[in-house]
Amino acid sequence: MASKSEEVFVGAIDQGTSSTRFLIFNVKGQIVASHQCEYENHYAKAGWVEKSPTEILESVDTAIAGAGRRFKSLGYEASQIKAVGITNQRETTVAFDIETGKPLTNAIIWNDVRTKPLVRQLIDEAGSATRFAAINGLPITTYFSAVKMRWMLENVPEVQAARERGTLRFGTIDTWLIYKMTGNYVTDVTNASRTMLMDIKTFKWSDECLDFFGVRRTELPEIHSSAEVYGTIADGRLKDIPISGCLGDQQAAMVGQSCFEAGEAKNTYGTGCFMLFNTGDEPIFSKNGLLTTVGYQLGPNAAPKYALEGSIAVAGSAIQWLRDKVGLISAPAEMGFLSDTVEDNGGVYFVTA
Repeated sequence: MASKSEEVFVGAIDQGTSSTRFLIFNVKGQIVASHQCEYENHYAKAGWVEKSPTEILESVDTAIAGAGRRFKSLGYEASQIKAVGITNQRETTVAFDIETGKPLTNAIIWNDVRTKPLVRQLIDEAGSATRFAAINGLPITTYFSAVKMRWMLENVPEVQAARERGTLRFGTIDTWLIYKMTGNYVTDVTNASRTMLMDIKTFKWSDECLDFFGVRRTELPEIHSSAEVYGTIADGRLKDIPISGCLGDQQAAMVGQSCFEAGEAKNTYGTGCFMLFNTGDEPIFSKNGLLTTVGYQLGPNAAPKYALEGSIAVAGSAIQWLRDKVGLISAPAEMGFLSDTVEDNGGVYFVTA
């Protein structure tokens, strides 16, 4: 049996819509230490959901520090963590300046709907919401990153100025974190597949999609697999530790639930509710509104796996709203107790707008 000082661990950054966690696992996959910090997004106008990218990065630092203190109290050192992986809220879009490394505006969160008028315009121009689905697997909606990028280009002077200087860079949250932690400008196939800009068969940015949405290839990160070294952490508590895994949160849940065979599926209840169904080696295009997405690619030379996804935007966030805004409960667990006090719903349904 290895002595305590010989034990090795891996760390995981879980950057979600309403909280960030850092977890440290041993070789058996058991959680040894963790820390979670909740935060609030900003709602500047009706339908707008945004967050400072700097605050997101700070929440990661806070989570790492909290888990690190617990880890150290157990007699371990940070140097025993041999690799770090990232899982993140998908589609949420950051625009930053590659020269200064600073964000140009707040990140637009995945469930933001400010782009509804733009989406209607784009659908009219495309002739159909599914014009590019055979390339990227997705319909034109407010959900995905490309329309958020287009909105920033049309409405944020700082983004427009950075484009003129040639210093504009876009990224999803994984890209932002990896860039700020390692200096490398990359993304993985699962996150790239949620932008509406990647060809899900070639795993390259699609010229046709780029042209339509008005995004330049130079403004996007390099696409890599979900399991390789993206760079080493430059400073802080995890200095010199490699970041060597990256998956969008729902794909990470599918991998975590060992859905490695075609026909296996997972359902996750968090801020939203998401079902992913492993379809195997080939993308399958739904006729009933499901999304075609990349499930994972566990190494640069590994065969990719695809999935069909069903998405519900509001699940746990409704419980959070009842707690924080309405004041009906003080803790999420109270919902179960309240439900048990009545026989049925009396014909009343709560539907989020």
